[in-house]
Amino acid sequence: MTFLVLEAVSVIEDFKEIGLLLDGEVIAFVLNFIIDSFQNTLQAFMWPVNIVQIAPPYGAIGLGVAFWLFPIYVKKHIEAWLFEGADEEQLPKGE
Repeated sequence: MTFLVLEAVSVIEDFKEIGLLLDGEVIAFVLNFIIDSFQNTLQAFMWPVNIVQIAPPYGAIGLGVAFWLFPIYVKKHIEAWLFEGADEEQLPKGE
């Protein structure tokens, strides 16, 4: 048991030394990761704007038609595929 404790302490101390060497790089990596994640989140929420900007009148019309037709024709097939063996009570409640 003592051997395991000493080995664990040794490994922790080694990681602390590595952390001291790489502190600046690790902080920069974490900050870049957070900034990239925030940018990706904004772009993911703004995809309808990109569709509308591709062709101003037709992009908006196409997007509206897609939002109108999706729940009618596509959603049921996707739910049937995703929840293939589920009972009726387990299916998500929708429109």
